[in-house]
Amino acid sequence: MLVLWALLALFVVFPLGALVARAFFDGGRFAPGALLAIARDPNHLRAFGNSLLLGALVGVAGTALGFLFAFTAVRVGLPRGWSAVLDAAALLPLVSPPFTTAIAIIFSFGPRGLITWHLFGLKGFTVYGLGSTFAAETLTYFPLAYLTLKPVLAALDPNVEDMAFSLGSSRRRVFRTVTLPLTVPGLGNAFLLVFAASLADFATPLILAGNDFPVLPTQAYLQITGLFDFKGGAVLSFVLLVPAFVVFVLQRAWVGRRYYVTIGGKTGAETAVKSVAGWARWPLLAGCLAVAAVIGWFYALLAYASVVVALGANHAWTWVHYRVIFTEGLKAIRDTLVIAGLGMPLGGVYGILLGYLVARKAFAGRRAMEVVSMVNYALPGTIVGIAYLIAFNDPPLVLTGTALILVACYVFRYSPTGIRTTVALLQQIDPGLEEASQSLGAGSARTFWRITLPLLVPAFFAGLGVVFIRSMTAISATIFLISINWTLITVRILENMTELSLGPAAAFSMLVVAIVFVVMAALSRLLRRFRTPGRVMVAGLLGG
Repeated sequence: MLVLWALLALFVVFPLGALVARAFFDGGRFAPGALLAIARDPNHLRAFGNSLLLGALVGVAGTALGFLFAFTAVRVGLPRGWSAVLDAAALLPLVSPPFTTAIAIIFSFGPRGLITWHLFGLKGFTVYGLGSTFAAETLTYFPLAYLTLKPVLAALDPNVEDMAFSLGSSRRRVFRTVTLPLTVPGLGNAFLLVFAASLADFATPLILAGNDFPVLPTQAYLQITGLFDFKGGAVLSFVLLVPAFVVFVLQRAWVGRRYYVTIGGKTGAETAVKSVAGWARWPLLAGCLAVAAVIGWFYALLAYASVVVALGANHAWTWVHYRVIFTEGLKAIRDTLVIAGLGMPLGGVYGILLGYLVARKAFAGRRAMEVVSMVNYALPGTIVGIAYLIAFNDPPLVLTGTALILVACYVFRYSPTGIRTTVALLQQIDPGLEEASQSLGAGSARTFWRITLPLLVPAFFAGLGVVFIRSMTAISATIFLISINWTLITVRILENMTELSLGPAAAFSMLVVAIVFVVMAALSRLLRRFRTPGRVMVAGLLGG
């Protein structure tokens, strides 16, 4: 417990304190001059307004698209194959760098794009601005809403809708007055996740927004990397926290006004799909498949761009882009794999231990530990990255330029997934199992090792998977922490994009997707082995 508190204080509380101190204090005295300067700067005010506009648009559109996918997957009664297509379409943006869609949009609609130039012959067409940035971020982040809303819709008791039908309501009225209101908590959480992701994203606007649509994350990035103004960058990043916090408070107030609990009961397949008319199933599926087709087109285009000389100019087959990434980019590949390989087990163990403590042990500060552990996950990545840069760039603890700062950033930013999964699993496990072990003479450590830990294998693998995926694909937090000694694949992709080396950028993106799929398949296989009957003495419980 003391070790975990020390780590949370060092890698969560201390960086945020350093960020606040740099932004609002000078020589130990409160000095809001930097904030006032930003308030008077029309360019920063415009960027702030643009960030709010973009975040709101992406939040609404991404939540609506996620709801469409979730409703279709859960309520329409799709055959297994079609459900797999929807899951695959949602999975691809999650396992690739967040600006991969931006690259594909340039390939499709850029000045020499396959659609604008080659198909329609449009000359002088510009793809840069709010529209393309909005489309790219919506397709990138709607899977967050889908994954949030799918279990919410699946958990709704269809008998509640059945009661409304028995009272003479139409399907449209049941959807409007029963189904949709019961998903309000999920809709609020989904909007918050998508809004926060858009608010923190600087790579997509950096590639697509152009000079006519500046946003606050890119301004903060340029303030630090271009002007070396740490104080100004700290203030700009802190300003990002304000709209995220306001949306969080509004979401909690909106959701908290009503009750959303339904009475559970045994349901059948016929009841589960009764709320959707037979004729409506195909339009819903068609809308989802249209989005899935766009995503599939983008990734197929990236794969094609990685094996031709220059997409849009010379379509001769070549492996030169892959030779480039495995020679000039080999260091970035090696560094990324090393950092992801170190962060993955550390994040899994940290998630298990902290989740076990807050779920099973009673001690002073338990709730505070749980809240602090979620802070880095809830904050926009830009804030976390700048906070780490400011906190660990000067004595007494200089970590900037080392692998440790990158590993710590990943572990304490993305391990909360493992923590929440551990807490959820322990809430479903009868404490009597552990009590029985201790009553037979086993100590708490032996009970944890032989009884509790095998039951938490799924949570451990969930933590491993999330930390590895984010280590391979994250950019907003770690762009501030890379150095000559340690760099990342996502940073090299961004560099290639700014240098218009689109072929190597596409090859790097395909490599990331391939590595993530291979590792996730290996983790899934290992998890299945651990869950095989006889593998551990509680494997039967896991299988159930």
